[in-house]
Amino acid sequence: MPPTTPHTGGLLALIDGTAGLLTLAALGIVLLLVLIIKVRLQPFVALLAVSIAVGLGAGLSVTELFGTVQKSDAVSLIESGMGGTLGHVAIIIGLGTMLGAVLEVSGGAEVLAARLLGLFGEKRAPLAMGLTGLIFGIPVFFDVGIFVLAPIVYAAAKRGGKSIVLYSMPLLAGLSVTHAFLPPHPGPVAAAGLLKVDLGWVILMGVVCGIPAVLAAWAWSAWIGKRIFVPVPQDMVEAAEESKAELAEEQRREGVTPPEKPVPLSVVLTIIGTPLVLILMATFSSIAFDPSTGRSVIEFFGHPFVALTIALLLAYYLLGIRRGWSRKSLETVSTASLKPVGNILLVVGAGGVFGAVLKGSGVAQALSDTFNDVGLPVIVLSYLISLVLRVAQGSATVAIVTTAGIVAPLLSEGDHSQAFIALVIMAISAGSIFASHVNDGGFWMVAKYFGISERDTLKTWTVLETVLSVAGFVMAAVLSLFV
Repeated sequence: MPPTTPHTGGLLALIDGTAGLLTLAALGIVLLLVLIIKVRLQPFVALLAVSIAVGLGAGLSVTELFGTVQKSDAVSLIESGMGGTLGHVAIIIGLGTMLGAVLEVSGGAEVLAARLLGLFGEKRAPLAMGLTGLIFGIPVFFDVGIFVLAPIVYAAAKRGGKSIVLYSMPLLAGLSVTHAFLPPHPGPVAAAGLLKVDLGWVILMGVVCGIPAVLAAWAWSAWIGKRIFVPVPQDMVEAAEESKAELAEEQRREGVTPPEKPVPLSVVLTIIGTPLVLILMATFSSIAFDPSTGRSVIEFFGHPFVALTIALLLAYYLLGIRRGWSRKSLETVSTASLKPVGNILLVVGAGGVFGAVLKGSGVAQALSDTFNDVGLPVIVLSYLISLVLRVAQGSATVAIVTTAGIVAPLLSEGDHSQAFIALVIMAISAGSIFASHVNDGGFWMVAKYFGISERDTLKTWTVLETVLSVAGFVMAAVLSLFV
């Protein structure tokens, strides 16, 4: 097994054991930020390089870090950190990504938005956009949600004759809160894998913490949307129409011929809700029932791998085969959706390596002891660390995986419940979306798609993300007092 006590062979560790390890941890984080921000190194490479540097600096041997060429009992921290994390995360993210792609291409988002707009009426159109983002944001990535739903925002704002801020901010709040707090999105899934907590608890706490956060964000959106007027960007409307035409042409070439009738809303909601319900049932079956065949069946179908596979197969049939898609079309859409996932998985895996090196070298234990001496609750420390990393380098995923590696040893000491660890994940996730600004790709995506100036994007989107972050953390911190 990898050592878990501080090494004394590293340069800094030789100067002073605990102090040297703490200094090494601080230098490692600074180096990570410099490599990502200044050097513009890809986060996966930066995390891997810093992990190796920290391990060598703490006195880990080459064999402990990399194993040996010959097969032996030596355990490679890099291989175990990468494999242990991705073994859990990769399948969930892959299945969730393909599910979101089928929902996107089939027109599920347009059906959802149109039905909600019709239900709530013109006066409550911003609320309808918010609910659309909240529901459709569960299975699709944040940037995909913007791409698919932006044209609907344009139409609603043009019809209402009001600022596009009033309609876009509620939508963005819904997309952002699901991206930060709910599986199968990479952040919460990665944190669950690193901190060894069931996804059912993450889903439950994500809903409990996310709903107050999004309500606060919607209130902010309604207030700021009446004070900053931004007209509908005509160039983006035209670009959206061109993109839609290109997508239709691409689907035609691939043999995908969407039927004239839109997708039933009940089908969209069933497909999105199926994996969430199954996973939650499995989580609570262990509490409500004694070991039995029935409980085993519930836990089987509620395992995230099985639940997401069922949802994906439902989408294939209900949105694809039954509506005239060929099997080749389904394969093409699914395969294309996985192309952007490689970068996410590598970053998450490198975060697992970083956590394994911190633990194996004793740096994590030194951090744990120091944080315990400070006296701040672990949930507050988790939020603050994630927040600082987020503001410094912009990537929510990097902030989450780095923070999870740092706080993991704090949670390994003591008898913490799954519910409490899930709340810590909510605090980490909340910190990872704080104050999106110019070093975050999401900032520029919002400014570009909705035609908002940089100054007004700081006044609207940046504050919106901060409201989501603070409200989500406050809810998690309050609940942690009772768990």
